[in-house]
Amino acid sequence: MFAMSVPQLSAAALRVLSSLSEKQRTVPDTYPMTLNALQSACNQKTSREPVLTLSEAEILAALDELRDLGWIAEQSGGRASRFAQQFDKALQLPSQSVAILTVLMLRGPQTAGELRLNCERMHRFADISAVEAFLEELSERAAGALVRLLPRQPGARESRWVHLLGEVAEDAPAVAPSPDLLASLLQRVEVLEQAVAALQAGR
Repeated sequence: MFAMSVPQLSAAALRVLSSLSEKQRTVPDTYPMTLNALQSACNQKTSREPVLTLSEAEILAALDELRDLGWIAEQSGGRASRFAQQFDKALQLPSQSVAILTVLMLRGPQTAGELRLNCERMHRFADISAVEAFLEELSERAAGALVRLLPRQPGARESRWVHLLGEVAEDAPAVAPSPDLLASLLQRVEVLEQAVAALQAGR
């Protein structure tokens, strides 16, 4: 079945895979990566949503998960083993699509405009329509979609895209208004209602 070609990765495996892919393109001089470097990349506090704190054991387990899929390669030799991603070859993806998937795995759901900006260090898209073209291609793969378009959120101008390689929090948690703000809003509504009533009475 086609769905079997799009496995569902754990949160740790998603972070390991996307960190390897990111560093391959942004710091090629230190790639493939040692376990220590990979742990630092996975746990960095910038360009990550959510920020994780993965232990060495969790990263090793994630590497095993990815190795079973044939999505990483380990290079021995020297003082430490080094790891490289190869899911782009396994899924036969162009570099543009890999950049988009990497950013979606690292930062969660994003609009095409946000993806263009956040992919800048890995691939420079000419315009938003170029990003959208690759997103459409990823969403219509015969071997299984890798992204999908989310319903537009209330008040949002654009819809966001999400990857389909593992579980993702699609919606930001709702932020409850403070009691003071709520009281202020209710007072303003009451004043407006009184104004409307006065206008209607004066007709």
